[in-house]
Amino acid sequence: MNIRSVLEKMIAARASDLHLKAGTPPVVRVDGVLYTLDEPAPSSQELREVVQQLLNEEQRLAFATHHEIDFAFGVSGLARFRANVFMQRGTPALALRHVPVEVPTLDDLGLPPAVRELAFSPRGLILVTGRTGSGKSTTLAAMIDTINRTTTRNVITVEDPIEFLHRDRLSFIHQREVGLDTESFHAGLRYVLRQDPDIILVGEIRNLETMSTALMAADTGHLVMSTLHTTDVVQSIQRIISFYPPHQHDEIRMSLAANLRAVVSQRLIPRRDGAGRVPSVEVMVSTPTVREYILDPDKIPMLHTLVGEGVTQYGMQTFDQSVLALLREGLISEEEALRNCNNPNELSLKLKGISATSDRTWQSVEQSNAQEPAAPAGSAPAGGSGGTRPDWMSKE
Repeated sequence: MNIRSVLEKMIAARASDLHLKAGTPPVVRVDGVLYTLDEPAPSSQELREVVQQLLNEEQRLAFATHHEIDFAFGVSGLARFRANVFMQRGTPALALRHVPVEVPTLDDLGLPPAVRELAFSPRGLILVTGRTGSGKSTTLAAMIDTINRTTTRNVITVEDPIEFLHRDRLSFIHQREVGLDTESFHAGLRYVLRQDPDIILVGEIRNLETMSTALMAADTGHLVMSTLHTTDVVQSIQRIISFYPPHQHDEIRMSLAANLRAVVSQRLIPRRDGAGRVPSVEVMVSTPTVREYILDPDKIPMLHTLVGEGVTQYGMQTFDQSVLALLREGLISEEEALRNCNNPNELSLKLKGISATSDRTWQSVEQSNAQEPAAPAGSAPAGGSGGTRPDWMSKE
């Protein structure tokens, strides 16, 4: 199997991911949709040879012991990739993600202005959340790149694996990889305060120990950025609390109220024109009222209301507000808007001009788009949600 040839076809297809499994032709994900490449199905032996090419001696030993491993690698003249190799039915399989060489800017990603402002927070914990493949790592990389280009900071990252490579510009950046430069996220964070950081980036918070250390670092006056696999603001708060045993819930709510700076949740929605996807973003910024709600377990589910009402004053927004704005700008179809919002019934009524007189959460969106022509109802992206397929691709 010529792995470089397959990777070249992946890049040509603008695919985010490549999946390799014995007995099945290579599969790529383009704008969230899976397609099969016009390539022969690799055998188990061919995949074993590919794995041997990609792994170094230490990684081969780890894979032989644990039967799965995360790592990153670059292909000269092509691109950089994040990889996971795992065993399935006794044979190796690979999941590869394309990591652009150049870090995209926040403007390139189409993120709201509040995200740029959060990047320059003096202290606190900022969480970027979403499902796998929603662009969390890309958003964090863009925030770090913005800092790197505009101010002098000592930035230390702990990642598994390192994806985007940052070059020192105005800031000084150390990137540490779990398994290569440090034993674990928890171990890397345990010593990071002795390394004189201004900003600490943790690739992912996976357990109680990492969460506790991140909160401790934020409590000592540092800016800490990390990711969670949660779908929205409320679930993010509930997930953090669930890391801890019940007798510590009051304590962790106090720590969160004191140190949480913001939660940014993301979903990627297919564009109307079929040219990729656009992010829908929910943003919650810590305010006195938000902190009060975090302290009260009965009020945590009501945070969505605060977010919806904090658009003008604090730059906050809910997913539904973000989706409506994208629809008004003509970037997504009504079908995709209803599929990706939290309250499709309310949005559907809103699009028909029906809303309660007490509903204030749509006002800022309506005002900001008062001059924007509404997107035609019921239309779909050109070529479907996956865009136009090249000749050498067939839908999976």
